[in-house]
Parts: sequence; structure tokens; C-alpha cells
Amino acid sequence: MPMVGAPGGTRSASGRHLSRREYVKGAAATGIAAGVAGCALARVGTDGGGSGTTVQFVADAQAKDSAADFNDALHEAGLSEDVTVEVLAVDSDTASQQYTQWLSAGLEQPSLFRTDSGWTIPFILRDQLVNLSEEIPEVTQRVSEEFFEASVQTASGPEGGLYGVPLFTDFGLMLYRKDLVTEAGFDPSGWATRPPTWKRFSEVMKQTAGQTGTESGFTFPATVFEGLSCCIFNEFMTTWGGSYFGARENLLGKVGERPVTVDSQPVIDALRMVRTFLYGEDDEYALEGIAGDMSPTATLQWDHQTSLSDFSNGGAVAHRNWPFSVSAAGAADAFGEGLGVMPIPVGVGPEEAEFEGMGGSKSALGGWHVGLNPNARNQEAALEVLRAISQDGFYLEMMEIFGYVPPKPHLLDTREARNVDVMGRYVDTMRYAGEHAVPRPVSVVWPRESPRISQSVSAALTRDQTPEDAMADLKGNLTQIEQSALEARQ
Repeated sequence: MPMVGAPGGTRSASGRHLSRREYVKGAAATGIAAGVAGCALARVGTDGGGSGTTVQFVADAQAKDSAADFNDALHEAGLSEDVTVEVLAVDSDTASQQYTQWLSAGLEQPSLFRTDSGWTIPFILRDQLVNLSEEIPEVTQRVSEEFFEASVQTASGPEGGLYGVPLFTDFGLMLYRKDLVTEAGFDPSGWATRPPTWKRFSEVMKQTAGQTGTESGFTFPATVFEGLSCCIFNEFMTTWGGSYFGARENLLGKVGERPVTVDSQPVIDALRMVRTFLYGEDDEYALEGIAGDMSPTATLQWDHQTSLSDFSNGGAVAHRNWPFSVSAAGAADAFGEGLGVMPIPVGVGPEEAEFEGMGGSKSALGGWHVGLNPNARNQEAALEVLRAISQDGFYLEMMEIFGYVPPKPHLLDTREARNVDVMGRYVDTMRYAGEHAVPRPVSVVWPRESPRISQSVSAALTRDQTPEDAMADLKGNLTQIEQSALEARQ
């Protein structure tokens, strides 16, 4: 996650994304395999040889055995049988750097690049991706009008134009033990599309943990990593109406010209809320109204894998993760229909948010796009691949095979999506989360800003600094980075 590319992407910030079938298999063997959403297809291939046309697509090695399924889905979606996609393997953690080297060198291959929603825009700004709106306008117009807005924004240029076709979308979700919540006497009906406030959420999860003998009420990955800055804390903060850089319109540009707002009250409140989760209502900086002492301090060293493993082993009532985790956690040999899934809870409503576009339920955006190399060999064939990727049938097949969430919201309302094993039970929640997704502040300086953010957030959560001091220091660091970038452009 996405998303290292997520999402920094995420290893989507998310990280390695296995297929639904892989996760179900892992769940049976180990009690829910862990990983992070954001990877795909991979099989090393070369151009040329044999009849027909070969298009090289660089993605991820973790799903190298899926190239045949990927090609089958493309051909069923209308790609000519004479075109074959060969998939090169690049690790998600280093993909952005590798792509930069290839594109800067003007290489003709690979033709297609899987780019994370968290770092596509810098490639657009460097003119290293083709403006698809000029090449396949019938596709890009449909994408712009019918796909999740946040996904489209992260594949668009500052002057307009779409530079990537979304492959799948990704966003934060709250998994919870609906069976335990019900056993404790609470009614979670409606949470699938009407998430509770953080106050209500904390009350229910703490009391459920106490009544059912569950160790923790709520867990989440909070080690010092990209996922903390781009996603986990981003969600905590934006649901309280806060932001790194003011209004939402500032997230995808305006470097050096946008305000740095990490010291604002909503951001401080988000830190205080999490400290309450960790240390209880007696913490000096506890947030009034939040039920505390329900999250283990160990979560401050956990990544997605370790936190998910704890949840899958029955260690928590609720757990924040990505859509990939739903397939395994909701499998018949795991929690089955006892698993509940809801959007991220609400701090303040959008009308109360200090910054425009924030507040309400907000899920961090992950996911991946497919972009075209400007120097690509077999460019026409590569454009045909992109046309096939944009088809409804392709996305539904990817959801069935790999558990990828279609980037097109109306597909989640279809009978085909609802019939997908396990994930079909939660498509209403996924659509809601996708429509309320918020991207990280994607820019050329984000790789420098993200580590500063995660370090400062961690300092506040570990009580090495007060929330106010940690954010004051962070504001100084981010302001310096922003100003340096502005001066470099002048």
C-alpha cells in the first residue's frame, strides 16, 4: 500500500498483495497469512520471439505465477489473442527508483509500468509517462467520469490529462469481531455504511474486550514506517478534520505555497486520541470522551503483518487494515460471517472540520495504476492492453481471482461482485470507503517529508514528546523542506 508505492509508497503503503486464493490457503495453514495490499502479477519475460506481439509489463514478483490468469482475463476483456503480456518482476519497495532509472535512460522496454497511487504524480511531472487522454480519449473519459475520484486524481496531471489506468483501488478498513460485539450486547447493524464516532467505537470495543476476555479492543500498525505517515495517522488526523497541509486541494501539489498545518488542534486531538487508546484516560494528554487503555503499546512496533497476525489469532476485537485482509479473516475456516467490516470511524463531521475536504469517515487511499512508457516499443499493442484493463469484465475477474477491489464504484453494486466469495459480503463498505478515500500529499518532496512525519508521530505516541512539541518540531522540518523545494524551482 496500496502502498511504498502505497501506498511512499506503499508497498502500497500497504505492501505485498497476495491473491484471495493465496490468503485463504494461508489462513488454513497458519491462521491468516499477512501482508499488505498493493502488489500484482509477475513473471519475468522478454520481448520478441514466436508469432504475435509481446508487451512487457513491469509489476511485482510476489504473484509471478499469475501471469497466465492475467493474460486470460485480458483476452476475455477483448485483447487480441495475438498480443501477450510478459510481466517483469521488480520489488515494490524499490520500484519507483528502478522505474526512474529506466525511464531516464530512455529505454524502450518495459512498455507498461504498474505505478503506485502514492508516487505516480512525480513521474507525470517529469514527463516520464504518456498522456493517455491524447492516445485513448474514449478510455480516459470513461475513467474520469466513472471511477473513484481519489484514484483518478492520483493519476492525473496538474494541467489535466490522465496518465494511468487504475488497476485496482485500495483503502483503509476497520475489521472487527461482529460475533463478539453482538455477544457483548451491542448492535452493529448499519455500521457497514454508517460508521460510528471514535467515541462510540472506543466504548464498544473496550467493553466488548472486557466482557469477552479479549486481550485488546483495537489494534493497528504504528511502527515508524511509510504506512504510519501516509495512511494510519493520515486517517486518524483527517477524521478529526486535520491535515498536513490545510485544505484537501493542497494534497497533490502547491509545494512551498501551501500552509503547513500539523500543529493545528485537530492534528493534536488525533494524537491525544491514540495516546488514550494506548495509555488510558489518566494519560496527561488523554482526549476527553475516548475510552482508553484498549490498545497494546506493542502496536507501536507492529507493521501490517504482525498486527494482522495478532487479530487473526483472536488478540483484538477490532483491527485496521486493507481490503486484502478481508478475504482471509472472513473465510469459513477463520472468522467467517462473524467478521464485521466498517469504514474508518468519525471524529468530527465534514461541516465541523477545520480544513475543507476533511472530517467524517476518511480512508487512506492506496492502489495501483498502469502507465505507458513514452519510448515504448509496441506502443499500439500496449494501448490495446490498457483498453482491455479498463473493461468491467477484467476488473470483476481480478476481484474474483486476486481479491482486487475494482476502481469503478458501480461494479461493487453488481451481482457478480456480490457473489465473490467472502469479499462479496462487504462490497457496500468498500464502495463507501472508496468514495471517502483521501490520498497522501503526493509530491516530489513527499519521500523526504514522510519519514519526518512518522518519526514525529511516533515520538508523540511513545510519550518521548508531548503532542504539541512533536508537531511544532515537525512543522519546522516540513516548512524547511517545502521552502527548499520552492526555492529550487525559482
